[in-house]
Amino acid sequence: GLCLLVLRLFIGVHVFLVSCALPDSVLRRFIVRVMCSVLGLFVRQNDPRLRDASVRVYIANHVTQFDHNVINLLTSCNTPALNGAPGFICWSRGFMELGVAGSRAELVDSLKVYSSHRGNPPLLLFPEEAATNGRAGLLRFSSWPFSVLDVVQPVALQVQRPLVAVSVADSSWITELLWTFFVPFTVYQVRWMPSVPRRAEELSEDFALRVQELLAVELGVVSTRLTAADKTEHMKRLRHTSLLPFAPASSQPLAARPRGPSSLAGVAPEDVRIAAMAQRVKEVLPHVPLEVIRTDLAQTSCVDTTIANLLEGRVPFFPESEEAGADVPAPAASQAAAASGIQGSVAVPSAKAATKQFARSPVERHLSLQERKRALYDYARR
Repeated sequence: GLCLLVLRLFIGVHVFLVSCALPDSVLRRFIVRVMCSVLGLFVRQNDPRLRDASVRVYIANHVTQFDHNVINLLTSCNTPALNGAPGFICWSRGFMELGVAGSRAELVDSLKVYSSHRGNPPLLLFPEEAATNGRAGLLRFSSWPFSVLDVVQPVALQVQRPLVAVSVADSSWITELLWTFFVPFTVYQVRWMPSVPRRAEELSEDFALRVQELLAVELGVVSTRLTAADKTEHMKRLRHTSLLPFAPASSQPLAARPRGPSSLAGVAPEDVRIAAMAQRVKEVLPHVPLEVIRTDLAQTSCVDTTIANLLEGRVPFFPESEEAGADVPAPAASQAAAASGIQGSVAVPSAKAATKQFARSPVERHLSLQERKRALYDYARR
């Protein structure tokens, strides 16, 4: 695999040199396409005659970081650089630099000026503004690509690759390039669709939505309302969640968890989480010192694992006295009866009695824990 990667990198350098040395023509695209086939990049198109030569703007879905390079093997087109600093990297990747770093309105004005010169190649735009795997749905199309001209031609792009995912979220283009050279082959399927003109008095947003629906039907995916900004925010949450220790006791997402009290504003979130889990262990095992519980929770980050370690003797400790355990809120039978106001209710076992029920057998310990849970549930209902 490593030898194959080195060989393909060597051939890829030659492909880059050939594409830079030869002028843009049918011969150059044919030579580069053949050399890409040696690299394992196969490009197919349904019918070249469906491509409208009079159309100045192509609209395609975004699957990989090299979609514009693949379509450029079939026809001459330019894709403006929207992200990244201009320079050699931007030029070597095949993007067109417009010298505009302002708003989208300035970009649209520059693209209109570019399209007004008939000698320039057509524009290839990706309204999703972010790459997806192309299997589930399309991101919501931005409206600015549909403000350049009134006629666009949709291009449906599908990519297949064995063993490795086609597009991985939050990965760099260098990583994607290395994986492309490493896998046996990657197949790009390009389907040209009929041109779509703008309707009378149709807004750019409606025009974008209509083209998005047509592309979604052609690809057999869902036309979503999720934007590239939503994907960016989702990746930020995933990165933030991956940095936090795993907390199996909480099933709520990070954004849905209630905020702690204002008195804990200066306390680290990790300390607050350990303290909450230690309190839960203390309710089950009131005779265990709280400092011992916190020390073990800092290593396990799991309430059930810490309880098992304490019961099976893997964590040594000196039991606290009965007075020390009285500070921990444990629902006794008298407390449950006073809280409910009902005589003759089922008594909740006290903390001392519950600890005596734990035995060496895991089955007996499990039953005792279930009984205490039931008693706590009944007490909470009353």
